[in-house]
Amino acid sequence: MTAGTRNGAPMTAHLDVLAFDGEPFDALLGSADPGEEKQAAASPRAQQQPTEPRPDSDRPEPTASPAPRNEAAADQVADLIRDVRAELVATHLSAMAVQSALQRRALAALGRTRPGGSTTHPVTVAYTPETGLTVEPAQPGRALELPSPATTMSAFKALARTQVTSLDQAALAELAGGDIAAVFGAAYDQHGDNPDLRLASGAHANLTRVTELTRHGGPWHRGRLRAEYLAHTGDILGAIELAWQAAQVFALQTGLHLCLAGVRFHAGNTRSEVDIDAPLDGTGELILDVVSIDLIPRPWLRVRAELRKAGAVVARVRDLVLEIREAPGTPVAPEIGGVISTSFGRYNADGERALLNEFHMTHSARGDLGIALGPEFSAYAGRRATRMPNHGLQLCDRVMAVEGRRGDLTSATARTEYDSPADSWYYAETANASMPNVVYMETSLQSALLLGYFLGATLTAPEEDYSLRNLDGTATVLREVELRGKTIRQKTQLLSTTVLVGAVLQSFSYELSVDGEPFYRGESLFGFFNETALANQNGLDNGAFVPTWFDAQQTPPAFRTIDVAARRAEPGEVRAAQGHLALLDTVDVVDGGGKHGRGYLRAVRPVADGDWFFAYHFHLDPVMPGSLGVEAVLQALQEWALDAGLADGLTAPEFVVPAGLPLSWRYRGQILADDREMTLEVHIEDVQRRPGRVRVIAEASVWKPGLRIYELTGVAVELRGAGAEPW
Repeated sequence: MTAGTRNGAPMTAHLDVLAFDGEPFDALLGSADPGEEKQAAASPRAQQQPTEPRPDSDRPEPTASPAPRNEAAADQVADLIRDVRAELVATHLSAMAVQSALQRRALAALGRTRPGGSTTHPVTVAYTPETGLTVEPAQPGRALELPSPATTMSAFKALARTQVTSLDQAALAELAGGDIAAVFGAAYDQHGDNPDLRLASGAHANLTRVTELTRHGGPWHRGRLRAEYLAHTGDILGAIELAWQAAQVFALQTGLHLCLAGVRFHAGNTRSEVDIDAPLDGTGELILDVVSIDLIPRPWLRVRAELRKAGAVVARVRDLVLEIREAPGTPVAPEIGGVISTSFGRYNADGERALLNEFHMTHSARGDLGIALGPEFSAYAGRRATRMPNHGLQLCDRVMAVEGRRGDLTSATARTEYDSPADSWYYAETANASMPNVVYMETSLQSALLLGYFLGATLTAPEEDYSLRNLDGTATVLREVELRGKTIRQKTQLLSTTVLVGAVLQSFSYELSVDGEPFYRGESLFGFFNETALANQNGLDNGAFVPTWFDAQQTPPAFRTIDVAARRAEPGEVRAAQGHLALLDTVDVVDGGGKHGRGYLRAVRPVADGDWFFAYHFHLDPVMPGSLGVEAVLQALQEWALDAGLADGLTAPEFVVPAGLPLSWRYRGQILADDREMTLEVHIEDVQRRPGRVRVIAEASVWKPGLRIYELTGVAVELRGAGAEPW
């Protein structure tokens, strides 16, 4: 019997190997030649026959000498088996045909005519590997709302990187067999944690080749897949099967399954729509666009697809939702005390099992903290609690190891990893040749705060809603390094914890490395504050108002203005910061001014509710990252360096983060949306030159209205010419 196709090849159902035993077959099998007796005795089934009759059986115990057999009886058995098999196959095929016809009829009855003559069929799609796809009529209603297109900050970050963006029929067959790593590479190897995950085959239609797979393509910038198909029927079921297979291929290539163990594909219980304009049977092209994709509450994506023949659209599938879910009872979160006794399915490039992964980091940012860290944190649901930054500002992917025990806040160490894709938003938007300083800071600080949080810093007073704030630190870039497409590994050590009324203070040291070599090192102090403690911040000057240097002058000094926005619109030889990193539009300059008489810079940046960083840092506790305040200071310095002609004489100059120069910061306040503006000032200390390089060193402060809240020393920028030796 044939039950559809798998990658173009017919699939054989189990009816082809049916066997029959018991009454009346045992009686009919009373004769056979001696060879058949020996074969039967050697078969596994014969070996499993009980030597004693079951207590509930009326059958007599088999005798040692079976009754004589004859060829006529054997022929009777063969004829009977053949007849029964034929009847069963015919019945099964008839039932399948009736079921498909009933589905088509029910779906057609619910169809509604759209402009242009096509018919829309609202459906609900279900899927399990055992039953395959089933399609039921859905009551007409409003379709799902379309989200806004993804921005560079909200773009989904794939869990694995691969160069494979097209698949032939052999590769599709490997996916159908569950060998995902063989197709996409070693980064997809889950070491047997997901044995049941595989590409489905359709009874009505199948993909034959994937010609294009882009992760940020399509109108929503969340992904596009193009494929060729072969359809055996030209109806709704075939269209759904093709869209479903394409969604599975995209999910696998994106690595949605890599963050969980024991998973299978499921269809989201949502209302989808199918338009049929013309029969889609035969060969054609499918174009699938990803509308939404996320890891919360479990990995899922929502897609739309068009099916074309000879360039004309013959069918559309809208709002098909694919989910990846673990089997019931499979652990997905740490146990009480942060114990992790099982694999969650995630491995790094070296094949080392991760303790926590991107799924847990995403939940720690905007999902269920109980899933992220363990059941002790479930009580924070819906409360303003400590969270990791989210989306494009989430800069820790995996916790590989923790040496420490929850509740022991004296000392501990952790190893974490962050993958820095070459197409990350900050590489596209920075004025630097590589990673901007804000990402150096955020990557290192997020892994540090995660260690303290995991160990239970806020569990010292679980009834409190704690906000996390960085207080001070010092960090040094050890060497210039290209970080595009690299995995950053960090080792963090908890140095101390101080528990106060309404606050918990923790200090950490950390070292970041890539390709086995350190490139960044620092120490930092964090505070967990309840609402009362957070409201009592009094800035760097014990609550006193300290004006900027410019405002403190008895006679307002003469100044000129650098038009940063104009240079951004028409970049010169050295580009200006763009997009989300475009933090300043103007910088006022007092030549020869400031504390050191080398030059003084001042800039005012408006702050509004809609500023992008409030949505990303933090969920339910929006605050401007202190590292962005530091980044704004660095951009003012960069603009001054170019305006002062420091790039003149350098070949193909570009900005780099200075190596070997410690940057220190102190934060004693925060920028909130209702502050409405941030003011910064920079005092130039020194301009240093070496062959092919120029470095500017300064000190700086940042104000919110009425209060000085940030202080920076050793803040610096550097211009590097092509081929220049390290500083």
